[in-house]
Amino acid sequence: MRHRAKKRLSQHFLVDGNIGRRLIRSVGLSLEDIILEIGPGRGALTKALLETAHRVLGVEVDEELADILQAKFSEETDAGKFTLIVKDILKTDIAELLEDQGIEEKIRVFGNLPYNIATAVIQHLIQCRDRIKDMTFMLQREVVDRILSPPGSKRYGYLSVVVQYHCEGKRLFTLPPGVFRPIPKVYSTVVHLKFREQPAVEVVNERRFFELVSALFAERRKTLLNNLKRVAPRYRVNDPERMLADTGIDPLRRPEMLSLAEFARLANRLAASASEP
Repeated sequence: MRHRAKKRLSQHFLVDGNIGRRLIRSVGLSLEDIILEIGPGRGALTKALLETAHRVLGVEVDEELADILQAKFSEETDAGKFTLIVKDILKTDIAELLEDQGIEEKIRVFGNLPYNIATAVIQHLIQCRDRIKDMTFMLQREVVDRILSPPGSKRYGYLSVVVQYHCEGKRLFTLPPGVFRPIPKVYSTVVHLKFREQPAVEVVNERRFFELVSALFAERRKTLLNNLKRVAPRYRVNDPERMLADTGIDPLRRPEMLSLAEFARLANRLAASASEP
């Protein structure tokens, strides 16, 4: 059955099975591992995963591709090694899915993520981190740069803080456009994200921490002092300048200069201020 890539789904299929095997070797996949593969596509990575893993669950939104995958891996499906779920990963409750499949252990996630939803998928999976050991993705190189960028980089932003707070990230290798069909106009990078046992920094209120980080990066060209003046009413902060002085953070710095520890220090001070009479 022939399937043409759908532009609206930003489909670029991996066509080199050796890439999948290299990826698997890089992260030490074992015979005991249970895999959730996001967007199996035409099955190049799926085939490599099935050669090594104990079991593979594929979540594919494209119904035409689902028919192709079912036919291609029918033997593995009959043996209970491959299960295909035809659904949008962003609308999938991972905990519920695993419960339905009788899976109690933590899973490992793999995927060649479409460029247009990569950030949303990563943030969705982070919400399900209690059921996931690690994640290995093929992503647009620029997205990986954003995820792994350190403070002070132009690419360092909200996504960097979210991922680095929850995960230890490692860039594995870069893929040329020619290993995909249709051939994209960008390079891809394979990145490994391992969930931390504890977050990278300690915060009093996690929701407020990310709210603050998001608010500060919303106007990243402004100084911290100007940004804090803008959000001060939300936190009942009367003197943003004094607050920055209390945390030892220069008010003239910009958000992209702050480390996770500094964001945490500021968020915790804000949380304390909000609770003060």
